[in-house]
Amino acid sequence: MATKVAKNIAKARAAVTKPAYPLPEAVDLLKQVKYAKFDETVDLTMRLGVDTRHADQMVRGTVVLPHGLGKTKTVAVIATGDRQKEALEAGADFVGGEEMVEKIQKESWTAFDALIATPDMMKVVGRLGKVLGPKGLMPNPKTGTVTVDVGAAVKEIKAGKIEFRADKTSLVHVPVGKLSFDPQKLIDNATTVISSIVRAKPSAAKGKYIKSLTLSSTMGPGVPLDSAVADAAGKH
Repeated sequence: MATKVAKNIAKARAAVTKPAYPLPEAVDLLKQVKYAKFDETVDLTMRLGVDTRHADQMVRGTVVLPHGLGKTKTVAVIATGDRQKEALEAGADFVGGEEMVEKIQKESWTAFDALIATPDMMKVVGRLGKVLGPKGLMPNPKTGTVTVDVGAAVKEIKAGKIEFRADKTSLVHVPVGKLSFDPQKLIDNATTVISSIVRAKPSAAKGKYIKSLTLSSTMGPGVPLDSAVADAAGKH
């Protein structure tokens, strides 16, 4: 079995014959070389010309994908009073107050993809850094997850809002949909992400900002994208 998988991987990688591809061609290629029996996630990886050791060169933000991710995110909300009702009406999966904070702290409970908190609850949510921080789940005003408008925040995340952040090696990894998506939907989602990251360029970043772009699927090869893809997305 392992040998068959290795052969499939080698065959898929061998199909990448050009140094760079336009976005539509890259999407088509990933679909052509698919061999996995499950619906793979398509990821976009961008190498940026920033030094994330400096706070003024950090690249972070959120973007709502026009066609979502092919799955609905599980959303938890920590709030009180009417804000809890608002969150439930907007479709939140888990809603609570200090008892939810306690559950997360004592049980390391993280059965959710996103956590939203109201500003007044951050004094207690702040204690959860050790549990939530490593998983990237800590509410943050910059990503819209610390807000009084919890209803809108829940709806945005449910509609396909995702977070992007440059890691220590200046790479940004972002899912842009499922391989079963219509090609144009994957192109639209990827273009929206690239455009958002281009707009998020820190003023302190010098030199070439987008160094490389790669489109890949869970089991498929990495397909390098033409630099013109970033140029075109930046004009959207």
